[in-house]
Amino acid sequence: MDLVVRAARAVTPAGEGPVTLGVEDGRIAVVVPGSVDLPGTRVMALGEDEVLLPGLVDTHVHVNDPGRAEWEGFETATRAAAAGGVTTIVDMPLNSLPPTVDVVSLAVKRAAAEGRVHVDVGFWGGAVPGNEGALRALHDEGAFGFKCFLLHSGVDEFPPLDPAGLESAMRELASFGAQLIVHAEDSEAIDAAPDPRGERYADFLSSRPRGAENLAIAHVIEAARRTGARAHVLHLSSSDALQLIAGARRDGVALSVETCPHYLSFVAEEIRDGATQFKCCPPIREAGNRELLWKGLADGVIETVVSDHSPCTPELKRFDTGDFGLAWGGISSLQLGLPAVWTQARQRGFTLSDVVAWMSENPAAQVGMRRKGRLEPGCDADFCVFAPDEAFVVDVAKLAHRNPVSAYDQRPLAGVVRGTWLRGEPVTGGEPRGRLLRRGDC
Repeated sequence: MDLVVRAARAVTPAGEGPVTLGVEDGRIAVVVPGSVDLPGTRVMALGEDEVLLPGLVDTHVHVNDPGRAEWEGFETATRAAAAGGVTTIVDMPLNSLPPTVDVVSLAVKRAAAEGRVHVDVGFWGGAVPGNEGALRALHDEGAFGFKCFLLHSGVDEFPPLDPAGLESAMRELASFGAQLIVHAEDSEAIDAAPDPRGERYADFLSSRPRGAENLAIAHVIEAARRTGARAHVLHLSSSDALQLIAGARRDGVALSVETCPHYLSFVAEEIRDGATQFKCCPPIREAGNRELLWKGLADGVIETVVSDHSPCTPELKRFDTGDFGLAWGGISSLQLGLPAVWTQARQRGFTLSDVVAWMSENPAAQVGMRRKGRLEPGCDADFCVFAPDEAFVVDVAKLAHRNPVSAYDQRPLAGVVRGTWLRGEPVTGGEPRGRLLRRGDC
């Protein structure tokens, strides 16, 4: 073997226990229960307080490069990913210039990333008004699926789909088996809500009501039911929608759903007025809502937890005024997802196997990555070495993403990532070794 890893604790599809794992040519060749004498060129033995996890797969990351690289770039984003145990990301099609809405813009995005990524990177395409004819070509070029908004995206160059456009895009995508991932908030409901301007978080929360999310999800479900398309609900924050989603699945609708660490960690009641680092859309809601999202994970209605890392420059957060209406909405958390989720999960009786399912195995399966997210033969040798019982306090100045802004600053978290390995080699932050992924090739 090129590499042998011995771990007293590891999370595999068979559960948690001791394993000896062998790597050849960047892939896992063998996983043997217990500690065995497997010969290898290199041998790594984990400490008694460490757990071997598959590398995390984060399918919701806004890198913003090219065009807005001052918000975040490929080098800094993928350094942050590796520091957080994430070995694969899928980059969102908006906030970069140009947005990834055709084959030409995908080539521009790939050129910006080439040779600069420390982990593996795939790309979403975008579904916007007028580009329906470009979707099949993007799919054939390796896009993992297509993102749309049902209200203003925050940037004018990525406009939303109206109800007719949503259904038309779904019909097109259903014809070649692609999935549509949806920012589900209803534009009319948001327009009718109170104005979000001002420092009070309660006012901002009122401007993005649960009803807007619930209504949009209902529209997505019905469009998917009529067209037979695969649909995925992004960053679920409203627990009200869980029964609706579960019912649609019972009816045979091809629907999946994710939530994010910030919805599982923070509660509206504790967000200070003017603390715009907590602004995201849809918003962080009340404590009771958070607990119902955790129940949604326990019940299997929510399958994946991903970061929705959506950074910006500090001035765009408008710390000068604390005005939630003016501040950019997005939480920088790519490096912190695993400890943030584990901190909350362990308090509720969940295991590391649960966390691996939500943050590695299920995201990989959702986007069709056959060799990612699992410690089993044939998979890429992507690892995270995790110390679940070690604690730390987040210092935003020490995080690897580009701008020192995060809602997690000064928050105590449980679990420390001590090492990240990509295809059997440690990610050290030196020469970038990540690959650009295409749908069907990973």
